[in-house]
Amino acid sequence: MECSNGAYSHPMHRKNTFTLSPTALARIGASPKQVCLAAGLRTATELETDDFFRLWTWAETQLGDHAVGLKMGADGLEAGYGVAGLVALHAPDFGSALRSLARYKQLICPELVDIAVDGEEVLVRFRWLEASGPAPRLLVDMTLASLGALAFHGTKGIVRPLRVDLARRNDSQQYVQAHFSCPVRCGAEADTMVFERAALKVPMVTADRAPFEALVREMDLRLAEGQGLSQAAALRHALARLLSDGRPPTLASAASRLNVSRRTLQRQLLNEGTGFQQELAHVRRVVARRLLMQTQLDPVAIALLLGFSEPNSFVRRFRAWERTTPLRWRAGHAERTL
Repeated sequence: MECSNGAYSHPMHRKNTFTLSPTALARIGASPKQVCLAAGLRTATELETDDFFRLWTWAETQLGDHAVGLKMGADGLEAGYGVAGLVALHAPDFGSALRSLARYKQLICPELVDIAVDGEEVLVRFRWLEASGPAPRLLVDMTLASLGALAFHGTKGIVRPLRVDLARRNDSQQYVQAHFSCPVRCGAEADTMVFERAALKVPMVTADRAPFEALVREMDLRLAEGQGLSQAAALRHALARLLSDGRPPTLASAASRLNVSRRTLQRQLLNEGTGFQQELAHVRRVVARRLLMQTQLDPVAIALLLGFSEPNSFVRRFRAWERTTPLRWRAGHAERTL
């Protein structure tokens, strides 16, 4: 189970790009060239996140079935799991499966899987930190259904979601509710699947200690060799988490989260042709666009969430990014959230 259940592969290099897989193209019923031409893309070999989203948006219009993403995700076990899902499938319990999924997904895409315990609930949030807009419905549904299938089949139906929270708004959620047999809410801060806290200790019937330990060693080695996301991408993840937690997005706090010294982080970023302030600006711009499109928060609240000392600083920066004010930008993009 990868970001799109076999929909692409993520080459092990420093650029955060995607390539289309034959399995995904077979589902859409087109060749790589046909898909790219139809979706307005130049190539199928390397896609940035926004281009990848455009492809799935186009695919959704071609498939013409609101529930197709859920069906594709639920069929993940038969289609075959990717590297992160394979480790999760062999984990000893559901909590270990979730942690494995979150840790090793960074080997194949810049989608953040954030696991948080809130009282008696466990929230599994999915965030695309490289995207400037919302994730396509088809991709979101497939990701959530794939996680639901892992939980159901891995525990013989013991673990089921309590609730599903969707970032999209003004959307009919009946088909999602029917699939998961649980309440579904729209307008959430992030696409989220919620489980009971007790589910973390439920044993996985698919557990297999020897393959699990072998896969963990292999995946950890890949991460240690830098085969996952670049340090710049890792920094963007860290900054997004700091902002989500309401903490100042400083060089020191980001380096601490990444378990490196400030000097080491700066050197690694320099080697990748970037810098801390450049990456912070990128994250703030992406998050600002996402909050304007997916929430009704006013610019003052967004400025605080982005760590600006005062709202006018955010408005000035946003004008430099988008050549307009936050509220005018929201009005011009409102239709995309429908």
